[in-house]
Amino acid sequence: MAARRLSFSNITALAPMVRVGTLPMRLLALDYGADVVYCEELIDIKMAQCRRVVNEVLDTVDFVAPDDRVMFRTCEREKDRVVFQMGTADPDRALTVAQLVEKDVAAVDVNMGCPKEYSTKGGMGAALLSDPVKIEAILRKLVSGVSVPVTCKIRILPSLEETVRLVQRIEKTGVAAVAVHGRFKEERPRHPVHCDYIRAIAQSVSIPIIANGASLDMVKTNSDIEEFRKATGTSSVMLARAAMWNASVFSSQGPLPVERVMEEYLKYAIRYENHAFNTKYCLCQMLRDKVESPLGKQVQAAQTNAEISGAYGLQEFYQQSREQLQARRDALQSSSQPDRPVTDGDVTTMAVKFERREYPPHITPKMFLLEWSRKEKLDQPLYETVQRSQDRAFQSTVTVAEKKYRSSLWEKSKKFAEQAAAIVGLRVLGIPEGRIGEEESGLVCKRKREREGKTNGTTDEEKSRKRLAADHQRETAKKGCADQR
Repeated sequence: MAARRLSFSNITALAPMVRVGTLPMRLLALDYGADVVYCEELIDIKMAQCRRVVNEVLDTVDFVAPDDRVMFRTCEREKDRVVFQMGTADPDRALTVAQLVEKDVAAVDVNMGCPKEYSTKGGMGAALLSDPVKIEAILRKLVSGVSVPVTCKIRILPSLEETVRLVQRIEKTGVAAVAVHGRFKEERPRHPVHCDYIRAIAQSVSIPIIANGASLDMVKTNSDIEEFRKATGTSSVMLARAAMWNASVFSSQGPLPVERVMEEYLKYAIRYENHAFNTKYCLCQMLRDKVESPLGKQVQAAQTNAEISGAYGLQEFYQQSREQLQARRDALQSSSQPDRPVTDGDVTTMAVKFERREYPPHITPKMFLLEWSRKEKLDQPLYETVQRSQDRAFQSTVTVAEKKYRSSLWEKSKKFAEQAAAIVGLRVLGIPEGRIGEEESGLVCKRKREREGKTNGTTDEEKSRKRLAADHQRETAKKGCADQR
């Protein structure tokens, strides 16, 4: 464990930024040379409700809220370099969250510098600066309770003496480093950064101090980073807006054209199924004063990652990525699910997919299940279908003869999901389902079904299928079978 412990000396880091510090931006920053990347601030109350999910399709670890929203997504590539930042005002809750994520991150950070109301109204962020006792309680609880380094990020206090005393108290809790945003709580980016405060703090403690706050007035290119180090007397620097505008600021070869940087970001967003609105927000930040350009207007109008990809001419990349992910999803589902009935609560499940080509025209498993129910004088089968948010796939449960049946595999449409549920019910009940080549059961409209042709190959088979379709249409008109579909 000690060999993998993250060092905060002599680093350049991507700062935590709400809505910006998601997985695509963090990976992009690493590509361009960042040593450490912070995620966006995530609130302890929300994270404490999450469950850890290994996403084998994306090769990620997801922390998923009860409503199925992915609150935090990470991957092996950044495991030893990502810092999880939380917003908290409660030591016990902070520890609960830190222990939830510690196996998947390199360090845990507490936000004590954000002046925005959404953070301070719960006593979090910059509100903690006026309560050093609580600061100590939170940090000591974390340092003693997790196996990864613990850090915090603060703003400077009204006087230099107060700020130095606070950081010295923080140092005694055992934290690995402190990031210092060189502005007062009420100051905003338009105000100059106080390098003298950061320098004095760095000289007063032995732990690494990470200088932050120079994106507008000092750091515009990679070469400026070294000047900021010298001005603050720190070995480490953290960049926020300069990296948000163009992540290639981390590269000694940069800055690169922002158009190229946006394309690389978008590819990560597609690869890791980033939420479209988050993708759009980050791209608009990169566009800056070009947000009202033709490209900017296309991005603003886009509602999906597919539409955003179209704006950047990446339709083919998007389509290929979607196909690869779907193939992986299908392969994982097929290999991991048993091909036999399994009881899941009061529902019987099987790993079944509905393949339209396996059934004659106008014949479906739902029709067979409906006819069987009528024959047995049972209530009509009842279908309940749900859609999951991450890939908008469908899963249906059918109730028939007071029993419930469901496929464990998710389908691309509501209709296919219902057919898959019907197949499970038919197979468990031992009832024919209407597949091509299956022996005639007499269930559907009492119509004879053609067996596969023996001699004349495709031509006879096609004729047979056409006759079958015509017969079914006539029977439908006569006996009202249309409601079976």
